[in-house]
Amino acid sequence: MCLLAVPALLPAQEANPTQSTDRGNSPGGPNPIFKVEVVSRSIQAVSYRNRSGWTKIDFQGTSLAPQSKGTAEVNSRLGHMEIKLDVKKLPAPTNFGPEFLTYVLWAITPDGHSANLGEVVLDDDGNFKGNVTTELQSFGLIVTAEPYFAVRQPSDVVAMQNVVRQDTLGKSEVVDAKYELLKRGEYTYRVPSGQLHPIVMNADNKKSPLWLYEAMNAVQIATYAKADQYGGDTFQNATALLKQAQDYKDRKQWNPSIMTAKEAVQKAEDSRIIALRKQQQMALDLERQQAAERQAAAQRQAELSRQRAEEQAHQAALAEEQSRRDAEQRAAAEKAKTEADALRAQADAARAQAAAEAEKASQSAAEADRLRQQAVQEKDQLRAQLLQQFNSVLPTRETPRGLVVNMQDVLFDTGKYTLKSPAELALAKIAGIIISHPGLNLQIEGYTDSTGSADYNQKLSEQRANTVRDFLMKQGINTQNMTAVGYGLNFPVAPNDTAAGRKLNRRVELVVSGEVIGVKIGTPPTTTPGVPTPPSGNGTAPIR
Repeated sequence: MCLLAVPALLPAQEANPTQSTDRGNSPGGPNPIFKVEVVSRSIQAVSYRNRSGWTKIDFQGTSLAPQSKGTAEVNSRLGHMEIKLDVKKLPAPTNFGPEFLTYVLWAITPDGHSANLGEVVLDDDGNFKGNVTTELQSFGLIVTAEPYFAVRQPSDVVAMQNVVRQDTLGKSEVVDAKYELLKRGEYTYRVPSGQLHPIVMNADNKKSPLWLYEAMNAVQIATYAKADQYGGDTFQNATALLKQAQDYKDRKQWNPSIMTAKEAVQKAEDSRIIALRKQQQMALDLERQQAAERQAAAQRQAELSRQRAEEQAHQAALAEEQSRRDAEQRAAAEKAKTEADALRAQADAARAQAAAEAEKASQSAAEADRLRQQAVQEKDQLRAQLLQQFNSVLPTRETPRGLVVNMQDVLFDTGKYTLKSPAELALAKIAGIIISHPGLNLQIEGYTDSTGSADYNQKLSEQRANTVRDFLMKQGINTQNMTAVGYGLNFPVAPNDTAAGRKLNRRVELVVSGEVIGVKIGTPPTTTPGVPTPPSGNGTAPIR
């Protein structure tokens, strides 16, 4: 059984080499080397149980490889996940295009991030077995065709993807994992017709040294990304390693050739990323320089305008002096004075209008503030009124979450969720108050003490909350304004080590909120300071 070859990664994950946004000229012409498009796929991701032993998932071929199938066994170890991959009947990657030379196994997280887990090298029958590890806990698995094993983002030539089995141990979910994928059919060199690299054209030859073709592809792709100009020593190392791998191959020293070729792939990919980053930095520096030059030019233009204005003012003064000695010039000066007076009058009118509008805006702001304060007072008054009304029925307190009406455990049969008659009478009164104030929202929360198992307490708290909700629904409260939730033994209000404390913790709380009383809707409960929280039960998801 062979191991997957895992590429060395740079500190920050970079895009697939086919996803370059460089719009510069390629050696073969003015067009960009690659064109990409962001697409999305839905895959099944699994959150595997921590250190629970081996579990199995299936692998299914996509429409590109419908005959392919396989399995993967996953085991949670200390600090990492171990994966045993077994796939069968994968077609040669060159079937999808001469540029695709190998397969790569990827882990895709629910938020769409991808991690290259290693190269999938097929035998003559299209089969592969191998082991790999990952630090991820929740992920889906796919297999894609790639130009070489060290790519950092998957292409969209997805040949296989995992399928969750009924006996798979873990929590599975279908996620719309968005990750940048190369649009199939556009991974081609933009070079003149007939000049496609001959090695790529021969890549489907079974006897060809595939590892060497991957290295040649990687170096050529890096060259088109201008790594020969900006990749520095890393690119030089890649080309030197490629030559050395070719020499080993010519001498039929296969193991050194394979090892050196894989190192050349990684160096070439690193040099491509370095070159792209340098070009991006150069473009940013150029933009900053041009912005500085534009600002300096604007300042120079402003200075010239100021000087011209001063010169014009000087000439106007000379003209005014001349006008005193010449009648025609005096008439012209009078006309200019009249025009200036008109402009001044217009300016005065504009200032007066602006002052009036400012006064009007100030009055509007004051009125708005008055209305806001009035609304706050009305909400406070309504909240105080409701507090008094609810208190006349059941103990009620005001909290940041809203008005909390407390139903003690005595209103239910012991250990059951059936409402007693006093409870139904009280809830009917509560319903009448709520219905008479549209805009109120009601969250019904069931709690228990720590006696008994967490599962039992969780279920009992949910049943009691549902019972109260169903009763209030029959009283006419709109279900869209009402939510029921069970918290079990979570969020105690008193210690559970005394009978009095446990009695206080066995309760159903009706949390009344809404904008009409100035309380944000949906604020969750918090742990009472000084009261220890017992271990969580089966969760506190809302009951629907």
